[in-house]
Amino acid sequence: MSKPLVTILGKTVKHIAKLRGGGSALPGLVVERIDPQFIKRTLAGLPLGVVVISGTNGKTTTTKMVVELLESQGLRVFTNRTGSNFTRGVAAALLGEVNLRGELAADIAVLELDEAHAVHFVDAIPPRHSLILNVMRDQLDRFGEIDHTAGLLRHIAIKTTDSVVLNREDPQIADIAKSLTNQKVDYFGLSDNLRSLFPNDDELHAKTTKSSRIVPAGVVLDNFDDRFATFVVGDQTLQTSLKISGIYNIYNAAAAIALVHSIVGKNLNQSRLIKTLSSITPAFGRGETIIIDGQPVDLVLVKNPAGFRLGLQSFNPDHHATMIAINDNYADGRDMSWLWDVNFASLTEYGVAQVAGSRAYDMALRLQYDDVPFSHVDTNLKRALKHFLIVNQHQPKRIYCTYTAMLTIRRLLAKLTDVEVAIK
Repeated sequence: MSKPLVTILGKTVKHIAKLRGGGSALPGLVVERIDPQFIKRTLAGLPLGVVVISGTNGKTTTTKMVVELLESQGLRVFTNRTGSNFTRGVAAALLGEVNLRGELAADIAVLELDEAHAVHFVDAIPPRHSLILNVMRDQLDRFGEIDHTAGLLRHIAIKTTDSVVLNREDPQIADIAKSLTNQKVDYFGLSDNLRSLFPNDDELHAKTTKSSRIVPAGVVLDNFDDRFATFVVGDQTLQTSLKISGIYNIYNAAAAIALVHSIVGKNLNQSRLIKTLSSITPAFGRGETIIIDGQPVDLVLVKNPAGFRLGLQSFNPDHHATMIAINDNYADGRDMSWLWDVNFASLTEYGVAQVAGSRAYDMALRLQYDDVPFSHVDTNLKRALKHFLIVNQHQPKRIYCTYTAMLTIRRLLAKLTDVEVAIK
């Protein structure tokens, strides 16, 4: 089937899917079936090639930052903007960007890819640059032991042709450099005074308490205060305000800066980069704020102990009604035992107004062990959200939620206000 015909068919399916409610990667799946080379052929002509961003946590937020920072340098960037990090999501995103001849008007592609799917993608389309963020005990029932997940990320780095950016503070990620021979390797990291705030998986599970840092990092998060951060980039100290919230998102900014430096090199305009960084808003569900009845509703995605711990550290529960929504669907990971590795003591004084999701009672039990009071428990997420919004109508609200719970909550909130549509 010719390239224009495949494109027209794919766009037709995409249009039909949108009429039926949107938010579907079905067009990408259809195109992959009828033309397995669609993605490879479409991306082949990009002057600056393909960038892959992967890791257990932070992919969506970091990808959004990298895209906007590259655009600040005058580049035309294609990306799978809605965070669908399987190849069918990439294909669906391409269908929205190519013309009827199947041509993509972009200089570079920046793709967020799920670890397990990325290894197959890079075999077919070796990226020119890659960023490997971290590895945590997240969804082990899907990917197996943490060493296996680290191996998937190592494979992505090995297949990268030009430069690889690694997290210096995660020993499993920093160790990937030993397997790289021809690639330029850069690192992002933390200053000594911030190191204890970001425990890696080994530290979280008491395998080690000492830093394994053996290399300097090109970009270091030096300090931060609420939504203001200081980065050390080479021999420069850069300060900026931030619209993104959450200390984990601020560390993601260091990763994004490191990757953009690696891609653009000596031609990078630092002042434009910092100005753009100060204006970037959170990706959907990752510290995103949605206004309902004149009050903010913060959505905080939680996927594992480290992420939940950092989320609780990032947001003061004072003057906020708190809801925790825990699902155990496939995309969340079925094993929720990791909740017992999270310290919920910061919620003790103010309590939790609503516990929801398919594992609501497991979460309620966990809160009891930390002496955190809670007001209402309901496994029906739709009913629970309605109750939470009504009872706490006149105050700011914050919802900590697993991935599928976040998608459901955003879909329900979209009926009440304008919310960005997410591809699933």
